[in-house]
Amino acid sequence: MSLTPVKPKSRIDLLDVYRGFAVFGIFVVNSVIMHSTFVNQDAYLAQFTSWYDRGIQQFLQLFFYTKFFPIFSLLFGLGIAMQILKRRQEHQPVAGFLVRRMGFLFLLGAAHIIFLWSGDVIHLYALLGMFAVVCIKASNKVLLWSSMLLLCFPFYDLLLEWLFSSIHFDPFVYLEGFDGEHINQIITEGAYTQGLVLRLREYLVNLPMLFGFLAPIALAMFLLGVYLGKNKLVYDLKSFILKLKKPALLIAVITNSYRILFLTLFTSIDLYKTEGFRSAFIKMMVICDVAMGLFYLWILGWLWYMTPFQKLLHPLKYVGQMALTNYILQSAIGLFLFSSVGLGWYEQLSPTQVALLAVSFFIVQVFFSKFWLSYFKYGPLEWFWRCLSYKTLLKIRR
Repeated sequence: MSLTPVKPKSRIDLLDVYRGFAVFGIFVVNSVIMHSTFVNQDAYLAQFTSWYDRGIQQFLQLFFYTKFFPIFSLLFGLGIAMQILKRRQEHQPVAGFLVRRMGFLFLLGAAHIIFLWSGDVIHLYALLGMFAVVCIKASNKVLLWSSMLLLCFPFYDLLLEWLFSSIHFDPFVYLEGFDGEHINQIITEGAYTQGLVLRLREYLVNLPMLFGFLAPIALAMFLLGVYLGKNKLVYDLKSFILKLKKPALLIAVITNSYRILFLTLFTSIDLYKTEGFRSAFIKMMVICDVAMGLFYLWILGWLWYMTPFQKLLHPLKYVGQMALTNYILQSAIGLFLFSSVGLGWYEQLSPTQVALLAVSFFIVQVFFSKFWLSYFKYGPLEWFWRCLSYKTLLKIRR
Protein backbone atom coordinates (compact mmCIF):
# COMPACT_ATOMS: atom_id res chain seq x y z
CA MET A 1 0.00 0.00 0.00
CA SER A 2 1.09 3.55 -0.70
CA LEU A 3 2.17 5.58 2.31
CA THR A 4 1.86 8.98 0.68
CA PRO A 5 -0.49 11.37 2.47
CA VAL A 6 -4.07 11.58 1.35
CA LYS A 7 -4.75 14.99 -0.16
CA PRO A 8 -7.82 16.55 1.44
CA LYS A 9 -10.49 17.76 -0.94
CA SER A 10 -10.59 21.02 0.98
CA ARG A 11 -9.69 22.27 4.43
CA ILE A 12 -12.47 23.18 6.80
CA ASP A 13 -11.45 26.73 7.69
CA LEU A 14 -13.53 26.87 10.85
CA LEU A 15 -11.61 23.92 12.33
CA ASP A 16 -8.38 25.82 11.77
CA VAL A 17 -9.97 28.86 13.42
CA TYR A 18 -10.85 26.65 16.39
CA ARG A 19 -7.27 25.39 16.60
CA GLY A 20 -5.88 28.92 16.39
CA PHE A 21 -8.25 30.06 19.13
CA ALA A 22 -7.20 27.13 21.34
CA VAL A 23 -3.51 27.92 20.78
CA PHE A 24 -4.18 31.51 21.87
CA GLY A 25 -5.95 30.51 25.09
CA ILE A 26 -3.34 27.90 25.96
CA PHE A 27 -0.56 30.47 25.48
CA VAL A 28 -2.20 32.97 27.82
CA VAL A 29 -2.60 30.34 30.56
CA ASN A 30 0.84 28.81 30.02
CA SER A 31 2.47 32.24 30.15
CA VAL A 32 1.18 32.71 33.69
CA ILE A 33 2.63 29.32 34.70
CA MET A 34 5.95 29.87 32.89
CA HIS A 35 6.28 33.23 34.61
CA SER A 36 5.70 31.76 38.08
CA THR A 37 5.50 28.02 38.71
CA PHE A 38 2.84 26.39 40.89
CA VAL A 39 5.25 26.12 43.84
CA ASN A 40 5.28 29.87 44.41
CA GLN A 41 2.48 31.20 42.20
CA ASP A 42 -0.11 31.99 44.87
CA ALA A 43 2.41 33.78 47.08
CA TYR A 44 3.80 35.76 44.15
CA LEU A 45 0.42 36.85 42.79
CA ALA A 46 -0.82 37.86 46.26
CA GLN A 47 1.43 40.94 46.22
CA PHE A 48 -0.47 42.50 43.30
CA THR A 49 -3.46 44.23 44.82
CA SER A 50 -4.37 46.88 42.22
CA TRP A 51 -7.85 46.66 40.72
CA TYR A 52 -6.52 45.89 37.24
CA ASP A 53 -4.13 43.13 38.37
CA ARG A 54 -6.85 41.57 40.50
CA GLY A 55 -9.24 42.02 37.61
CA ILE A 56 -6.87 40.24 35.20
CA GLN A 57 -6.50 37.31 37.59
CA GLN A 58 -10.29 36.97 37.97
CA PHE A 59 -10.79 37.41 34.23
CA LEU A 60 -8.37 34.56 33.50
CA GLN A 61 -10.02 32.35 36.11
CA LEU A 62 -13.45 33.04 34.65
CA PHE A 63 -12.71 32.88 30.93
CA PHE A 64 -9.40 31.02 30.39
CA TYR A 65 -8.44 28.41 32.98
CA THR A 66 -9.55 24.85 32.06
CA LYS A 67 -11.32 26.10 28.91
CA PHE A 68 -8.78 25.74 26.12
CA PHE A 69 -7.07 22.46 26.98
CA PRO A 70 -10.41 20.60 26.56
CA ILE A 71 -10.98 22.36 23.23
CA PHE A 72 -7.63 21.19 21.91
CA SER A 73 -8.30 17.64 23.17
CA LEU A 74 -11.62 17.53 21.34
CA LEU A 75 -10.07 18.86 18.13
CA PHE A 76 -7.27 16.30 18.41
CA GLY A 77 -9.75 13.41 18.65
CA LEU A 78 -11.82 14.88 15.83
CA GLY A 79 -8.78 15.23 13.57
CA ILE A 80 -7.60 11.67 14.15
CA ALA A 81 -11.09 10.26 13.51
CA MET A 82 -11.32 12.16 10.23
CA GLN A 83 -7.89 10.93 9.20
CA ILE A 84 -8.73 7.29 10.00
CA LEU A 85 -11.96 7.43 8.01
CA LYS A 86 -10.21 9.01 5.04
CA ARG A 87 -7.44 6.44 5.02
CA ARG A 88 -9.98 3.64 5.17
CA GLN A 89 -11.88 5.22 2.32
CA GLU A 90 -8.67 5.32 0.27
CA HIS A 91 -7.84 1.71 1.29
CA GLN A 92 -4.64 2.80 3.04
CA PRO A 93 -3.26 1.10 6.18
CA VAL A 94 -4.38 2.64 9.45
CA ALA A 95 -3.06 0.89 12.56
CA GLY A 96 0.64 0.88 11.71
CA PHE A 97 0.48 4.40 10.36
CA LEU A 98 -1.28 5.69 13.48
CA VAL A 99 1.16 4.00 15.86
CA ARG A 100 4.09 5.46 13.94
CA ARG A 101 2.52 8.94 13.80
CA MET A 102 1.65 8.99 17.49
CA GLY A 103 5.05 7.51 18.39
CA PHE A 104 6.86 10.38 16.75
CA LEU A 105 4.48 12.86 18.37
CA PHE A 106 5.27 11.34 21.77
CA LEU A 107 9.00 11.76 21.14
CA LEU A 108 8.43 15.37 20.13
CA GLY A 109 6.50 15.94 23.35
CA ALA A 110 9.29 14.34 25.40
CA ALA A 111 11.86 16.60 23.72
CA HIS A 112 9.60 19.57 24.46
CA ILE A 113 9.62 18.69 28.17
CA ILE A 114 13.39 18.23 28.31
CA PHE A 115 14.55 21.20 26.28
CA LEU A 116 11.82 23.85 26.63
CA TRP A 117 9.05 23.44 29.19
CA SER A 118 7.79 20.82 31.64
CA GLY A 119 4.13 21.63 30.99
CA ASP A 120 3.93 19.75 27.67
CA VAL A 121 0.66 17.94 26.85
CA ILE A 122 1.27 16.64 23.34
CA HIS A 123 2.96 13.49 24.70
CA LEU A 124 -0.33 12.87 26.52
CA TYR A 125 -2.27 13.37 23.27
CA ALA A 126 0.07 10.90 21.58
CA LEU A 127 -0.78 8.25 24.17
CA LEU A 128 -4.50 8.87 23.64
CA GLY A 129 -4.10 8.76 19.88
CA MET A 130 -2.67 5.25 20.05
CA PHE A 131 -6.15 3.98 20.97
CA ALA A 132 -8.05 5.90 18.29
CA VAL A 133 -8.49 2.83 16.04
CA VAL A 134 -10.22 1.02 18.90
CA CYS A 135 -12.24 4.08 19.97
CA ILE A 136 -13.65 4.73 16.50
CA LYS A 137 -15.10 1.20 16.42
CA ALA A 138 -17.18 1.89 19.54
CA SER A 139 -20.85 2.75 19.20
CA ASN A 140 -22.06 6.31 19.48
CA LYS A 141 -23.66 5.58 22.84
CA VAL A 142 -20.45 4.11 24.23
CA LEU A 143 -18.42 7.11 23.06
CA LEU A 144 -20.83 9.68 24.49
CA TRP A 145 -21.47 7.92 27.79
CA SER A 146 -17.77 7.18 28.27
CA SER A 147 -16.96 10.83 27.61
CA MET A 148 -19.55 12.00 30.13
CA LEU A 149 -18.55 9.51 32.83
CA LEU A 150 -14.86 10.26 32.45
CA LEU A 151 -15.54 13.96 32.86
CA CYS A 152 -17.83 13.58 35.88
CA PHE A 153 -16.01 10.82 37.82
CA PRO A 154 -14.77 12.50 41.03
CA PHE A 155 -12.11 10.18 42.48
CA TYR A 156 -9.14 10.30 40.10
CA ASP A 157 -6.87 11.82 42.72
CA LEU A 158 -7.63 8.97 45.14
CA LEU A 159 -7.04 6.33 42.45
CA LEU A 160 -3.74 7.89 41.49
CA GLU A 161 -2.70 8.18 45.12
CA TRP A 162 -3.47 4.47 45.59
CA LEU A 163 -1.51 3.55 42.45
CA PHE A 164 1.55 5.57 43.43
CA SER A 165 1.41 4.09 46.93
CA SER A 166 1.20 0.57 45.47
CA ILE A 167 4.38 1.04 43.45
CA HIS A 168 6.07 3.05 46.24
CA PHE A 169 6.40 6.15 44.10
CA ASP A 170 6.29 9.61 45.69
CA PRO A 171 6.57 12.29 42.99
CA PHE A 172 6.85 15.14 45.49
CA VAL A 173 10.32 14.09 46.67
CA TYR A 174 11.78 15.43 43.43
CA LEU A 175 11.31 19.04 44.53
CA GLU A 176 12.11 18.60 48.21
CA GLY A 177 14.26 21.52 49.30
CA PHE A 178 13.25 23.56 46.24
CA ASP A 179 11.38 26.54 47.61
CA GLY A 180 10.21 29.47 45.48
CA GLU A 181 13.44 31.41 46.00
CA HIS A 182 15.63 28.48 44.95
CA ILE A 183 13.57 27.85 41.82
CA ASN A 184 13.71 31.54 40.97
CA GLN A 185 17.51 31.50 41.27
CA ILE A 186 17.89 28.48 38.98
CA ILE A 187 15.58 29.86 36.31
CA THR A 188 16.91 33.42 36.26
CA GLU A 189 20.61 32.86 37.00
CA GLY A 190 21.37 29.18 36.52
CA ALA A 191 22.91 27.48 33.50
CA TYR A 192 20.67 26.00 30.83
CA THR A 193 21.54 22.49 32.05
CA GLN A 194 20.33 23.39 35.55
CA GLY A 195 17.03 24.51 34.04
CA LEU A 196 16.83 21.26 32.11
CA VAL A 197 17.19 19.20 35.30
CA LEU A 198 14.61 21.42 37.03
CA ARG A 199 12.13 20.82 34.18
CA LEU A 200 12.48 17.07 34.60
CA ARG A 201 11.92 17.39 38.35
CA GLU A 202 8.88 19.61 37.79
CA TYR A 203 7.44 17.12 35.32
CA LEU A 204 7.71 14.27 37.85
CA VAL A 205 6.14 16.38 40.61
CA ASN A 206 3.31 17.37 38.26
CA LEU A 207 2.41 13.75 37.39
CA PRO A 208 -0.56 13.73 39.82
CA MET A 209 -1.99 16.81 38.09
CA LEU A 210 -1.21 15.43 34.64
CA PHE A 211 -2.82 12.03 35.10
CA GLY A 212 -5.21 12.80 37.95
CA PHE A 213 -6.68 16.00 36.49
CA LEU A 214 -5.68 16.74 32.89
CA ALA A 215 -5.65 13.21 31.44
CA PRO A 216 -9.29 12.36 32.33
CA ILE A 217 -10.48 15.65 30.81
CA ALA A 218 -8.33 15.07 27.74
CA LEU A 219 -9.67 11.54 27.26
CA ALA A 220 -13.28 12.65 27.77
CA MET A 221 -12.96 15.38 25.15
CA PHE A 222 -10.89 13.13 22.87
CA LEU A 223 -13.75 10.60 22.81
CA LEU A 224 -16.25 13.37 22.11
CA GLY A 225 -14.04 14.48 19.22
CA VAL A 226 -13.89 10.91 17.88
CA TYR A 227 -17.70 10.81 18.03
CA LEU A 228 -18.00 14.03 16.03
CA GLY A 229 -15.47 12.85 13.47
CA LYS A 230 -16.92 9.37 13.17
CA ASN A 231 -20.36 10.78 12.43
CA LYS A 232 -18.95 13.34 9.98
CA LEU A 233 -20.78 16.19 11.69
CA VAL A 234 -18.00 18.60 10.75
CA TYR A 235 -18.97 18.42 7.09
CA ASP A 236 -22.23 20.24 7.84
CA LEU A 237 -21.06 22.46 10.68
CA LYS A 238 -23.42 25.32 9.91
CA SER A 239 -26.52 23.16 10.30
CA PHE A 240 -25.08 21.44 13.39
CA ILE A 241 -24.31 24.79 15.06
CA LEU A 242 -27.78 26.17 14.34
CA LYS A 243 -29.40 23.09 15.91
CA LEU A 244 -27.37 23.63 19.08
CA LYS A 245 -28.33 27.28 19.56
CA LYS A 246 -30.81 26.92 22.43
CA PRO A 247 -28.89 24.24 24.43
CA ALA A 248 -25.62 26.15 23.90
CA LEU A 249 -27.07 29.38 25.28
CA LEU A 250 -28.68 27.53 28.18
CA ILE A 251 -25.37 25.84 29.02
CA ALA A 252 -23.62 29.22 28.94
CA VAL A 253 -26.12 30.76 31.39
CA ILE A 254 -26.00 27.82 33.82
CA THR A 255 -22.24 27.32 33.79
CA ASN A 256 -21.42 31.00 34.06
CA SER A 257 -23.86 31.42 36.94
CA TYR A 258 -22.19 28.61 38.86
CA ARG A 259 -18.65 29.75 38.02
CA ILE A 260 -19.35 33.33 39.16
CA LEU A 261 -20.90 32.06 42.39
CA PHE A 262 -17.94 29.73 42.92
CA LEU A 263 -15.37 32.50 42.51
CA THR A 264 -17.26 35.11 44.54
CA LEU A 265 -19.26 33.18 47.16
CA PHE A 266 -18.89 29.41 47.51
CA THR A 267 -15.22 29.36 48.54
CA SER A 268 -16.00 31.49 51.59
CA ILE A 269 -18.90 29.47 53.05
CA ASP A 270 -18.44 26.89 55.82
CA LEU A 271 -19.68 24.00 53.65
CA TYR A 272 -16.79 24.54 51.24
CA LYS A 273 -14.31 24.01 54.08
CA THR A 274 -15.53 20.43 54.50
CA GLU A 275 -13.26 18.17 52.42
CA GLY A 276 -15.97 16.09 50.75
CA PHE A 277 -18.10 19.09 49.81
CA ARG A 278 -15.07 21.09 48.71
CA SER A 279 -14.18 18.32 46.22
CA ALA A 280 -17.75 18.35 44.91
CA PHE A 281 -17.72 22.14 44.48
CA ILE A 282 -14.40 21.98 42.62
CA LYS A 283 -15.54 19.10 40.41
CA MET A 284 -18.64 21.06 39.40
CA MET A 285 -16.40 24.02 38.60
CA VAL A 286 -14.27 21.85 36.32
CA ILE A 287 -17.34 20.48 34.53
CA CYS A 288 -18.66 24.01 34.05
CA ASP A 289 -15.27 25.15 32.73
CA VAL A 290 -15.23 22.36 30.15
CA ALA A 291 -18.81 23.16 29.15
CA MET A 292 -17.81 26.80 28.76
CA GLY A 293 -14.99 25.73 26.46
CA LEU A 294 -17.52 23.89 24.29
CA PHE A 295 -19.66 27.01 24.29
CA TYR A 296 -16.69 28.95 22.93
CA LEU A 297 -16.66 26.57 19.96
CA TRP A 298 -20.35 27.13 19.40
CA ILE A 299 -20.19 30.92 19.60
CA LEU A 300 -17.20 31.05 17.26
CA GLY A 301 -19.07 28.86 14.79
CA TRP A 302 -22.17 31.03 15.03
CA LEU A 303 -20.12 34.18 14.47
CA TRP A 304 -18.36 32.50 11.54
CA TYR A 305 -21.51 31.43 9.70
CA MET A 306 -24.14 33.92 10.78
CA THR A 307 -22.41 37.31 11.15
CA PRO A 308 -19.95 39.60 9.32
CA PHE A 309 -17.38 38.89 12.07
CA GLN A 310 -15.97 36.02 10.02
CA LYS A 311 -13.35 38.46 8.70
CA LEU A 312 -12.16 39.18 12.23
CA LEU A 313 -11.83 35.48 13.02
CA HIS A 314 -10.16 34.62 9.72
CA PRO A 315 -6.54 35.34 10.85
CA LEU A 316 -6.84 32.63 13.52
CA LYS A 317 -6.91 29.98 10.81
CA TYR A 318 -3.25 30.64 9.91
CA VAL A 319 -2.19 29.89 13.48
CA GLY A 320 -4.47 26.84 13.47
CA GLN A 321 -2.89 25.42 10.32
CA MET A 322 0.45 25.55 12.15
CA ALA A 323 -0.87 24.65 15.61
CA LEU A 324 1.96 22.26 16.51
CA THR A 325 4.68 24.68 15.41
CA ASN A 326 3.04 27.59 17.21
CA TYR A 327 2.51 25.58 20.40
CA ILE A 328 6.18 24.62 20.60
CA LEU A 329 7.25 28.13 19.55
CA GLN A 330 5.30 29.57 22.48
CA SER A 331 7.39 27.52 24.90
CA ALA A 332 10.56 28.78 23.21
CA ILE A 333 9.25 32.34 23.61
CA GLY A 334 8.53 31.68 27.29
CA LEU A 335 12.00 30.23 27.82
CA PHE A 336 13.55 33.34 26.26
CA LEU A 337 11.38 35.81 28.17
CA PHE A 338 11.54 34.27 31.62
CA SER A 339 14.80 32.30 31.96
CA SER A 340 18.52 32.95 32.08
CA VAL A 341 18.96 31.98 28.43
CA GLY A 342 17.10 35.17 27.53
CA LEU A 343 15.69 38.16 29.41
CA GLY A 344 15.29 36.47 32.79
CA TRP A 345 11.94 38.07 33.58
CA TYR A 346 10.76 35.17 35.76
CA GLU A 347 8.56 36.59 38.55
CA GLN A 348 9.47 40.12 37.52
CA LEU A 349 6.18 41.13 35.90
CA SER A 350 2.65 41.83 37.07
CA PRO A 351 -0.31 39.69 35.98
CA THR A 352 -1.38 42.47 33.61
CA GLN A 353 2.06 42.65 32.00
CA VAL A 354 2.21 38.87 31.53
CA ALA A 355 -1.23 38.83 29.88
CA LEU A 356 -0.30 41.72 27.58
CA LEU A 357 2.95 39.97 26.62
CA ALA A 358 1.07 36.79 25.73
CA VAL A 359 -1.47 38.64 23.59
CA SER A 360 1.28 40.66 21.86
CA PHE A 361 3.36 37.61 20.98
CA PHE A 362 0.29 35.76 19.76
CA ILE A 363 -0.44 38.62 17.35
CA VAL A 364 3.13 38.23 16.08
CA GLN A 365 2.43 34.52 15.61
CA VAL A 366 -0.62 35.35 13.49
CA PHE A 367 1.49 37.45 11.10
CA PHE A 368 4.32 34.94 11.12
CA SER A 369 1.95 32.06 10.32
CA LYS A 370 0.31 33.93 7.47
CA PHE A 371 3.71 34.87 6.04
CA TRP A 372 5.03 31.32 6.33
CA LEU A 373 1.97 29.74 4.72
CA SER A 374 2.18 32.11 1.77
CA TYR A 375 5.38 30.28 0.77
CA PHE A 376 4.99 26.82 2.30
CA LYS A 377 2.21 24.21 2.49
CA TYR A 378 2.83 23.26 6.11
CA GLY A 379 4.38 24.65 9.25
CA PRO A 380 7.96 23.42 9.80
CA LEU A 381 7.08 20.96 12.58
CA GLU A 382 3.93 19.83 10.77
CA TRP A 383 6.05 19.10 7.71
CA PHE A 384 8.71 17.25 9.75
CA TRP A 385 6.04 15.18 11.53
CA ARG A 386 4.36 14.29 8.22
CA CYS A 387 7.65 13.21 6.66
CA LEU A 388 8.32 10.88 9.60
CA SER A 389 4.74 9.58 9.59
CA TYR A 390 4.64 8.82 5.86
CA LYS A 391 8.30 7.72 5.65
CA THR A 392 8.94 9.98 2.71
CA LEU A 393 10.34 13.44 2.01
CA LEU A 394 7.30 15.57 1.21
CA LYS A 395 7.34 18.74 -0.83
CA ILE A 396 6.91 21.74 1.46
CA ARG A 397 7.11 24.72 -0.90
CA ARG A 398 3.97 25.89 -2.63
